[in-house]
Amino acid sequence: MHQLSPSLFHGRHFDRTVIILCVRWYITYKLSYRDLVEMMAERGVDVSHTTILRWVQCYVPEFEKRWRHYARPVGTSWRVDETYIKVRGRWNYLYRAVDKHGLTVDFLLSEHRDIAAAKRFFTRAIEQHGSPETVTLDGYPATHVAVAELKKSGGLCPQTKVRTSKYLNNLIEQDHRRVKQRIYPMLGFKNFRNAAVTISGIELMQQIRKGQFDTSALTVREGTIVPHVWKAVLSA
Repeated sequence: MHQLSPSLFHGRHFDRTVIILCVRWYITYKLSYRDLVEMMAERGVDVSHTTILRWVQCYVPEFEKRWRHYARPVGTSWRVDETYIKVRGRWNYLYRAVDKHGLTVDFLLSEHRDIAAAKRFFTRAIEQHGSPETVTLDGYPATHVAVAELKKSGGLCPQTKVRTSKYLNNLIEQDHRRVKQRIYPMLGFKNFRNAAVTISGIELMQQIRKGQFDTSALTVREGTIVPHVWKAVLSA
């Protein structure tokens, strides 16, 4: 039987299973922090919405790190696009990429939609997955310039084929909707860091739903019930 790492929840007043449940439900379902407060109260757990917010901000990065150990490889044909996210009442830009099968390659929240932001996104994605063979972009000039500069500097393989296709990018635009459907009920974010961490959690749940993690070795021992899988991943 796997035991959850004590250091991960050291000093917490609440049981670790309550913390995991609240964080997991928040980044998965269209629930507010106050919804979760009421749901926990029905289970005899008295917790404030600000405490759950702090759990999300504290544990999502750690959960993401643990799940990454089981990540399956993604394809080498990437569809790249940006969508809009409101932070502090202003539009920010969520760079995202999926492969031709719809698997999430990477994502990056940026305050700006410019060459520097596009280069940061591609550099991060390439560090994790290597250079793609093909990149499909929208028509935004800054992204094309960023790719050209990365090719020139060696950050992106010079043989990578770059193309613009609205039809092919329908895949990533549809994928945006799955993420934004969870974000819409939040009515915007109060600060950039909270937005980045929360979106990271939402993206993690989307990747889990897409089957992007190979937990077969864990589920053989622990079963396929969701809480058991999460416990095994966080204990590994």
